[in-house]
Amino acid sequence: MPTSNASNLPGLPLEEKSSSAAQHDPLGLGLGGSIDVLRLISMLALSREDVARIAGVAPSAIRYDDAMPQTLRENLQEVAKILNMAARFFAGDETKTVAWLNARNPMLGDISPRDMVRFGRHDQLLRFIQVQDRREKALDRMADNAREIGLDY
Repeated sequence: MPTSNASNLPGLPLEEKSSSAAQHDPLGLGLGGSIDVLRLISMLALSREDVARIAGVAPSAIRYDDAMPQTLRENLQEVAKILNMAARFFAGDETKTVAWLNARNPMLGDISPRDMVRFGRHDQLLRFIQVQDRREKALDRMADNAREIGLDY
């Protein structure tokens, strides 16, 4: 069942949601400490310098094995979480999520979500997605309330 008129929210069009367990990791990036770092980096087309900027470490410190710096691991886990949150707005569709990530967005200062990540501003992107999620939930509650009192919403 599609969501209410929340699909008209700028920046993140909302689509039908899945109720499966995959909703927490719709892109299959992994959760917590077991994220697929190479898939994440590939999905965002990040350079070594981009990854270093995200983590606040020198490019020479970048490695994707068990000796990965903890700050790098934590920052990439946060980025994976953000991407999965965004993917839920697109019913887990990776193609649509990547298209949104690469599109310039006037609500983000006319830069793409991908560039926000690249420039180390993923914390601001997370807040933006959280606001959109709260708006969606509020609109869904309004629609439910309107249906309960017999209004066609």
